[in-house]
Amino acid sequence: MFACTDPETLSGLSWLTCYLTTGKHLAFYGAFGTVLLLLAITAPAALAFGFGGAMAARSPFAPLSWLGRAYIAIVRGVPDIAFFLFFVIALDQGIEYLRHKVKCPDWDQPIRQGSDFIVCQAAKMPLGNSAQWVHEAYGFSLAVLTFAIVFGAFAANVLYGAMRAVPRAQIETGEAYGMTPRQTFWRILVPQMWVYALPGLGNLWMVLIKATPLLFLLGVEDIVYWARDLGGAKTPRFTDYPHPDWRMWYFLALLVFYLCFTRVSEIVLDRLMRHLTKGQATAGGEAQRKAAA
Repeated sequence: MFACTDPETLSGLSWLTCYLTTGKHLAFYGAFGTVLLLLAITAPAALAFGFGGAMAARSPFAPLSWLGRAYIAIVRGVPDIAFFLFFVIALDQGIEYLRHKVKCPDWDQPIRQGSDFIVCQAAKMPLGNSAQWVHEAYGFSLAVLTFAIVFGAFAANVLYGAMRAVPRAQIETGEAYGMTPRQTFWRILVPQMWVYALPGLGNLWMVLIKATPLLFLLGVEDIVYWARDLGGAKTPRFTDYPHPDWRMWYFLALLVFYLCFTRVSEIVLDRLMRHLTKGQATAGGEAQRKAAA
């Protein structure tokens, strides 16, 4: 056993072991969990936004259809980085503005003072005296909502196309048996559309994985933030573990992580596609039928 209290006396593997178990490195390892948590929450949330947008776009009620199509067109037409930076700031200021109107009705100063947005302390989100985890949870929640809205628009476009790809004869058969439009939608259209939607949703999942470094732009201390911070050159004046510029090695670790994660995703998506196409009147289902014959 060895102690890390005096790093100058350590050498080789002992020094590296102590270096890789510092508090910042533990935060770096925890940031991988943050990325996985973001994906676990954002994926179903984006799918929900997408399903709602697709249903709205194909609605026979014109205003609702226009709203769904506008959501898909506007969000897909704006660069992700621009939307992320604008939406998070706008949402944050919108929440603080509403809280300011409720909590500080006697405020007699303008909220907009040049380029500054100033509200009373009671309206801040989160409050200045809140615990650190509250600030982190609030920033993470804004990030999840932003990711869900952006990727929900792309998912809506995929699902809308998948709904249109289901053969019309399937719907007509259900109607001939006396099914209502609601029944044909949930019992015929929705179960069959997934096989057409999965390739597009699979590609969207890969893009979502690659977009997780945008958390860094939203102020969340993710793996990119820690890789850049820990990999930069350190001098004895500021740390007990000085080293030259090691960013290449940290970002190489991120490269391996993302490549492995996308590979696992490809395997899962491939198995899911085989399951969905089993017995379906599609190219994939026909290939399975011939292989089993």
